[in-house]
Amino acid sequence: MSDKLIVIGGSAGSFQIVTKILNALPKKYPFPVFLCLHRLKHVRTGFIEALTIKSNLTVVEPEDKTHIKPGYIYLAPANYHMYLDLGNIITLSTETAVNHSRPSIDLTFSSAAFNYKQKVVGIILSGANKDGADGLADIKREGGITIAQSLDESQVKTMPEAAMAATKLDYSLNSDEIISFLLKLE
Repeated sequence: MSDKLIVIGGSAGSFQIVTKILNALPKKYPFPVFLCLHRLKHVRTGFIEALTIKSNLTVVEPEDKTHIKPGYIYLAPANYHMYLDLGNIITLSTETAVNHSRPSIDLTFSSAAFNYKQKVVGIILSGANKDGADGLADIKREGGITIAQSLDESQVKTMPEAAMAATKLDYSLNSDEIISFLLKLE
C-alpha cells in the first residue's frame, strides 16, 4: 500500500464538503481515501451514486475482507462499522452502535491509527455528535496527522469542537485548505 491513507469522518452538514474534496482529487491520486459518514441505515441506494458523480476516483462500498488499493474511495456501507486492518484489508462489522452510530467514525479512525500509525491523515468534518473525537485523538497519539474542519465553516460544530477538546489538532482548516493539504500530501 502507499505511504499514506486518508480517513474522513462526518455527519450533519458534511456532504457538501465531501463532494467538494472528491471532485478536487485527481484521477491518479496516490492514496486510498476512506469515508465514514453517518447516513440513514435503511437507504441502500443513491448515496454512493451521488458521490461517484462528483468523484474523479472510483468510489466503492467495500465488502468484508476487501483489499485496500491506492487511488480508491472506500465508503463505509450503511449500518456497518468499517475497520482498517493489518494486511491492507477492510473488515466490516455489525457490532453495537458507538456514539449512536453505525458506521462509527471512532472505530474507523482508531483501527487506522493502531494499524497504520504515522501513515494516517485523519479529517473530521461537520457533525452533530462527538463521534470521531476519540478516534482522532488515537491518530494523533500514534503519530498521524489530525485535521478538523474550521468552526466558522462547519454547518454543525459539535464534531469539530469535540475533536478539538479531545486532542491537540495539527490543523483546523476550511474546505479549500483541506483540499490544498491533500493535493500537496507526499
